[in-house]
Amino acid sequence: MVQCILVFGVLGVLLVPSLRCDLISVCLEDDEDLRVDCHIKPRSSQINSYEFSWSSGTKETLINTNVSGSTTEPRFRETSYVEELQPYGYRLTLTGHTHTLPYNTTYMCKISRVVAAVTVEKDQLLPCSALSLFLQRSWVWSSGLVMLVSSHALGWGLSPH
Repeated sequence: MVQCILVFGVLGVLLVPSLRCDLISVCLEDDEDLRVDCHIKPRSSQINSYEFSWSSGTKETLINTNVSGSTTEPRFRETSYVEELQPYGYRLTLTGHTHTLPYNTTYMCKISRVVAAVTVEKDQLLPCSALSLFLQRSWVWSSGLVMLVSSHALGWGLSPH
C-alpha cells in the first residue's frame, strides 16, 4: 500500500506540471521566424477569441489579437500573423524579431479567457523540427517508462503468471 502511494505520488509530480506546458510551445522556424503554438481548447459557449503577448520584466506587450478594443504594439502589426490550428488552437508567427528578443521572455496566449504561459531564455529556443518538438514533450515517454517500471516493482507485471 505504501508503495502504491509512493508510485502515484511520483507520477503526480511528474505529470501534473507537464500537462500545463503542453498548452503552449515556442520555437524557431528554419527561416528564423518565431512560432508560438497555443493548444487551448475553446469553450463551446463562447466566441473564439485569442491574444498573444510576451513579457520581460514587468512589461507585458500585446503582439496579436482578434479581440475588439485591444491595441497591439505597432511594431508587430505588419510582422505577425495568426492561423487556426486543427482540431483547436492558434499559431502565432512573428517575423523579423528574433535578434531583438529579450533574453528571458514569458510568452502568453489566451483563448476564450483561458491563459497559458511559458518562460524561455533566448539562447534556449529550439528549432521547430519534429525531433525538437518530440524532445520538448519527452515527459510522456518518461512517465510511461516510470509507470512500466513501477508496475513491475509492485508485482503488477504485464506478463501472465
